[in-house]
Amino acid sequence: MSEVRFTFDVASFVRRAVEEVKAIVGDEKAIAACSGGVDSTVSAIIAKLSIGDKLKAVYVDDGFRRRSEPEYVVELLRRLGLNVALVDAKEEFYEAVRGLKDAEEKRKEFRHAFYKVLSKAAHEVGARFLVQGTIASDVVEAVKGVKTQHNVLVQVGLDPRAYGLEVIEPLKELYKPQVRELADYLGLPPEISNRMPFPGPGLLIRVVGGVTLEKVEIVRKATDIVEEETKGLKAFQAFPVLLKGKATGMVNWRRAYGYIIAIRIVESEDAMTASAKEIPYGVLKRIAKRIIEEVPGVVRVLYDVTDKPPATIEFE
Repeated sequence: MSEVRFTFDVASFVRRAVEEVKAIVGDEKAIAACSGGVDSTVSAIIAKLSIGDKLKAVYVDDGFRRRSEPEYVVELLRRLGLNVALVDAKEEFYEAVRGLKDAEEKRKEFRHAFYKVLSKAAHEVGARFLVQGTIASDVVEAVKGVKTQHNVLVQVGLDPRAYGLEVIEPLKELYKPQVRELADYLGLPPEISNRMPFPGPGLLIRVVGGVTLEKVEIVRKATDIVEEETKGLKAFQAFPVLLKGKATGMVNWRRAYGYIIAIRIVESEDAMTASAKEIPYGVLKRIAKRIIEEVPGVVRVLYDVTDKPPATIEFE
């Protein structure tokens, strides 16, 4: 087997990060917000190496995850030796965003609910420290005002102590490729180190405009199809978005006024820029056919060919 080559000194970074977390937490306890993505999982593992059993990982089920994702991720994290609590907060999050249509309002209310739920989880185990997987691209986009990031507070002038928390962000100066290198160095399985990025607010921001449980379920079903049909393609992200409004279609030669799904598949290294991926036409046709046949209420499927910039990767 050939030797793995890293682009930066991962061993030194891990040693330094472990010591920094240990120095901050000391003899106290901490929780780690862990979604199963590479950023939050690497942060949690670093914290575990720092403070051992004084760390409690928390997976928040906000109701905007992919199908069966909470159970899958919790089991995966437990196999990594993390002590994980699954927090069912679906009602809190849905109430927080009910009736909102503006993308930034949705993101901000999600962020508020996110830290409220984590504050409660921390209080229950007697912790005041929160370890989270914020990376440099999150900070840059939040600070520049591109969009609100659910896991960025201090850098935009917000005080986590308002939630009774002290935030620790071991990866805040790194970008995605470096975090993936850390995951490989730490021996994390490919299901995590190579996992496709998924937005913090999940399917909430893949429903453009107002959110209903019906719309979330539509985009969840479409997500299953897109991920199945693009499994063999090399892409940074591949996902469907439920667009605002409806369009005319035909079902059994009768007019049907239904939903529109846009497919977004991009190539990127660090999420700061991205290129729309050229997809074989047969794959796109198969995705469209399956979505229209298997997802009730959808009558049109579009493919987004816009790069970043001028677009962002996500629609909201």
